[in-house]
Amino acid sequence: MTTPASANATTATTTSRSVVDVLPPVRALEGEGYPVRRAFPTPRIPRLDPFLTVDQVGPVALGPGEPRGSGPEHPHRGFESITYVLDGDIEYADSTGSHGVVRPGGVRWLTAGAGVLDTAQPTAAFRAAGGLQHQLQIWVNLPAELKGLRPRTRNQGAERIPVVRRLDGSWFKVIAGSALGATGPFRTLVPVTVVHASVAPGASAVLPAPVGRNAAVYVLSGSGKVASRELADGDLAVLAHDGDSVRVEGGPVGTDLLFLSGEPIGEPVVRSGPFVMNTPQEIDRAFDDYANDRLGRSED
Repeated sequence: MTTPASANATTATTTSRSVVDVLPPVRALEGEGYPVRRAFPTPRIPRLDPFLTVDQVGPVALGPGEPRGSGPEHPHRGFESITYVLDGDIEYADSTGSHGVVRPGGVRWLTAGAGVLDTAQPTAAFRAAGGLQHQLQIWVNLPAELKGLRPRTRNQGAERIPVVRRLDGSWFKVIAGSALGATGPFRTLVPVTVVHASVAPGASAVLPAPVGRNAAVYVLSGSGKVASRELADGDLAVLAHDGDSVRVEGGPVGTDLLFLSGEPIGEPVVRSGPFVMNTPQEIDRAFDDYANDRLGRSED
């Protein structure tokens, strides 16, 4: 059966999602005492399955000796963390033997899996000189069948992460998943899309939010609109499940946005500090393994 061209065009069109809620961030201290602006978890949104955490560090101008990191070696189990450095740097080392530096525009993707011991600090040069510090920390849950994976780290510099640029000055950096004809460099264990978008004043774009996925837009700076809903700096717009795309617009001075979409895992989540598991018993085992020097070792 031949399908008319007009029908093909109709099939290719998208339906824009609406905004179900707009939530303010909370403030917290992490690591060595550096402040973060937390989109979630908050009392109103404990998670956005499969995403567990979105923390924004800065942007803040720091003097010599002021940049701070995660502190001493610490454990993780049961999830993945994405460290995206916009300004400053992070030097990391973990119990897999991985070691490196994430510089501006780069991303470190850590799959904690069965367990890893990790540390992340500003480089000695950045800590000594000071400067602008700005980072995002995003946690993605793993389903039960993948929580026992051997841990691994991947580090991609800015030059390896595709950026879609437009004549109006807007750009869209695709960290994971696919959007606007570009695909991020990280193979994701859970289907997710992560995009850093800079939308010029008065400009707009349509980002993919496939049916069945949870999706949200977090305003990193400036102001704009998401699905015609006005958003200010720090707002998190949670999208309804009534379409397969979302329209974003830049306000009077433009806006920087973090766009997230992900396929929900739909399993129980028990979270305690650096561990994310499915049952309280698994959390107890994680703490016991850490206390007895079993977590993050070769037998995990």
